[in-house]
Amino acid sequence: MKILFITIISAGASILALVILGIIIIGIIRAAKTGGLSRNEKDARAEETRMIQDIYNALPRMEARVEALETILIERGHQNQ
Repeated sequence: MKILFITIISAGASILALVILGIIIIGIIRAAKTGGLSRNEKDARAEETRMIQDIYNALPRMEARVEALETILIERGHQNQ
């Protein structure tokens, strides 16, 4: 009776191990095919990258505007004194 019980447990564990190994292998293959990201995730990352690049490219213009505003405020302060 003990031998039968041990055999059944061993067979079940072996089958479970094969199923888990198969799932891992399928996951690796899918990740390799798609690059690990779905199409929506890739599109979202591309859009996010474009937005960050736009912000980065706009920073020098914003800096120039802030400097111009500072100059105007300083000049107005000197005129009021």
